Amino acid sequence: MDGAQVYLVTGGCGFIGERITELLSQQDYIKEVRVFDSLARKEVEKFATATTRVTVMKGDIRDYNLLLAAMQGVHVVIHTAAIVDYRNTLPFSEMKAVNVGGTENVLRACCALNIPYVVYTSSIAAVGPNILREPMLRGNEDTKYSGEVELPYGKTKAMAEKLVLEANGKKLSSGGKLTTCVIRPNAVYGEKATFLQDLYLSAKADNGVMNYLEPEHTERNSAYVGNVAWMHVLAARHLQLKPDVLAGQVYYSYDDTPTKKDFLIRYQLFSCMDPSIRLGSSISYWKMWLLIHLHRIIEVILSPFWKPRPFLNFPLLHTIVTTFSFETDKAFRHFGYKPLYTWQESKLRTARWLGEAVGNLSPQ
Repeated sequence: MDGAQVYLVTGGCGFIGERITELLSQQDYIKEVRVFDSLARKEVEKFATATTRVTVMKGDIRDYNLLLAAMQGVHVVIHTAAIVDYRNTLPFSEMKAVNVGGTENVLRACCALNIPYVVYTSSIAAVGPNILREPMLRGNEDTKYSGEVELPYGKTKAMAEKLVLEANGKKLSSGGKLTTCVIRPNAVYGEKATFLQDLYLSAKADNGVMNYLEPEHTERNSAYVGNVAWMHVLAARHLQLKPDVLAGQVYYSYDDTPTKKDFLIRYQLFSCMDPSIRLGSSISYWKMWLLIHLHRIIEVILSPFWKPRPFLNFPLLHTIVTTFSFETDKAFRHFGYKPLYTWQESKLRTARWLGEAVGNLSPQ
């Protein structure tokens, strides 16, 4: 099959999906990377090479028949399509329909079309924090952590992840079996991470001072988008080569980003691009608690006339202030994953993009 495989990337025009598409197009064992996305940005087709075609197909993951047509002749699916909504700007039912219902459609289509391999992009939000806000400090994929997930987005990712893992070993119509694995990114930074642009502009508006919500003791892993995408590419390849090892497994994404403190990562990215940025201090939980309540009151009063800009909510605030970190080398042990980009490369690439996005500044 080398040189003749067809991969489908759902959500292949998204933040992580686009980088997966780019890296897949560079692999000599793939003849076509097919992208199924509701955005369907044709510029993604620029990743095509002399030996690998990139085809963008527009479609909603909730439309089973359209998805079925796009998956004809596919050998491997990398399923990244999702609504990522931390601020609850959309109804939960809509997010669930895409994140859970869409995943059901992918798995159903794989069984109908005898597509034996699925890599699913989940999230650490599928694990926690739970509604009790219990921390997880430097756990791993085997760490026991229970309780209902508080973040609505995380709830949908947990439900979808469960479907993917339960589908592992399911019979295909040809008599073969479905083989699945799951990758759980955490905080992902890099080119086109629009949240970085928003936070940088907020700091500039505050006289160049970057304040932050996380208590200074809080830990959370970050990884560069190119390395998260590379882990997907390797997992998809080795799911075929070593199914007995990867089948039904979950992998946290990681690289050599040097700290587990999100605000320090942001500060290093911002100051690399703009040395005038200064590190401020942590905003107290109770101040944010009060601001969220005030925003809710204003939203209710003004709702007949004007819809305020989405603001922080309690589940997201609790996620930010709760330690949820891991230490693992499972992906290296199972399929030889090593980061494709060093921290220095990741930082410079991100800073270069950010500078261009906010006004043609160059990294220092």
